[in-house]
Amino acid sequence: MGRRNWTRNEMILALNLYLKIPFGKIHKRNPAIIKIAKLIGRTPDAVAYRLANYASFDPQLKKRGLSGLTHGGKRCAEYWNEFINDKEKLLFESEQILAEYEGIPIEIKYQNEIKDIPQNLTGEMKMRQVKTRINQNIFRQIVLSNYSWECALTGIDIPDLLVASHIIPWAENKEQRLNPGNGICLASLYDKAFDTGLISFDKDEKVIFSNRLSKNIGKQYYEYYFVPILHKKLAETRRYPINPTFLEWHRDCIFNK
Repeated sequence: MGRRNWTRNEMILALNLYLKIPFGKIHKRNPAIIKIAKLIGRTPDAVAYRLANYASFDPQLKKRGLSGLTHGGKRCAEYWNEFINDKEKLLFESEQILAEYEGIPIEIKYQNEIKDIPQNLTGEMKMRQVKTRINQNIFRQIVLSNYSWECALTGIDIPDLLVASHIIPWAENKEQRLNPGNGICLASLYDKAFDTGLISFDKDEKVIFSNRLSKNIGKQYYEYYFVPILHKKLAETRRYPINPTFLEWHRDCIFNK
């Protein structure tokens, strides 16, 4: 029996997984790779190889002087470019495919994320909300993985306390909503401080305080929770570097406002 060609669904599942795991963990012993291999009836070696093919198209890796496997990777270009041109569509489609392989309706799999969608929404309106919530969840997975599932300022590694903070908010820029370079993994307190402009980051990715926050010098909570992070540099990303123009936008449009 000859080798079985990869289907579109399999190619998209591989891309979905590629976006979620660090480059250094693309190997046949990774449990996530083993899981996908079992779902699609391929070997972990084959799935790891396909992920390495996708890596050869990743501009972030090229900037770091890293490269994937180009041999046999021509088909990956089609799906990579489709993702780049419409992240929202392909991420949701990939999660739908994954849920089908797992035998779980996608609305059941993500019931916690969509449980507060108004009951009176139906049809296209409801599906748009479902798609948004699921894509936000995938964005969170990608961003938290980019920081090894630890707060970029404190090292807190309790997932329930971690937030994938958008630098440019979701509503402000549709094109950058799902860009990992537009996300920082922060503990809830610092996510809220960042979101409301109490803190930001300078061109060296070091914490700066707004006047609204600095006026609380001397208060106990300020000494406990904020003094330790002043001028602290963000932890290094595993894969997707922060886009400095996004931080500049945050300083100009949200910080100290």
